[in-house]
Amino acid sequence: MQKNAKKRVWAFVVYPESAPSDWNEQLQLKGLQCAVSPLHDKDVNPTGEPKKPHYHIIAVWSGPTTYNSVKNLTDSLNAPIPQPLEHIRGYYRYLTHKDNPEKHQYDEADIQHLNGFNLADFCELTANEVNEIKRSLRALIREMDMLEYSCLMEYLDDQNMAIEADVAANHTMFFTGYLRSRRHRAQHHTGIADRMRTDPQTGEVVADEQ
Repeated sequence: MQKNAKKRVWAFVVYPESAPSDWNEQLQLKGLQCAVSPLHDKDVNPTGEPKKPHYHIIAVWSGPTTYNSVKNLTDSLNAPIPQPLEHIRGYYRYLTHKDNPEKHQYDEADIQHLNGFNLADFCELTANEVNEIKRSLRALIREMDMLEYSCLMEYLDDQNMAIEADVAANHTMFFTGYLRSRRHRAQHHTGIADRMRTDPQTGEVVADEQ
């Protein structure tokens, strides 16, 4: 690690057992845009021993910042030495072990975004990543039985799913069309159900005469 390195984006690890109890608030008060991983409490060493619970942090400064300046921050949090980030998207995915199926998979919805952190501000998603998010959002819509675009956007906002919200906002026509189709289908099926009745003798469902 070169002590004279100057980078805008840095990564470090915080161990809750040794960090100040208000470490998260300290980061917010410094105004740094940060992405905080879910608590990694299910990681294991190659020998099979559990690792100490920890958080992975991405911290963004307003301009290139020296190693010593960043280390002053990590020292105040009793954290190991920081590392400059060259590939922020890859490290963001590591916050949940997304590309490491051999490791425990953490929930991306549990990533905290402090002071307006938004991955899209630092790198553009690939076409494959956008399509993957669109598929996951369609699955979410089905799981939650959503019928309105506003419900989708409010849910994503409430869950701090900033990247998914950006994709949904940038593909408004696609998702409004998908939700409109689901709504129409639900209304159509309801209309069919309203026209159905049960034969009192056989118990069979039969259509009402029009």
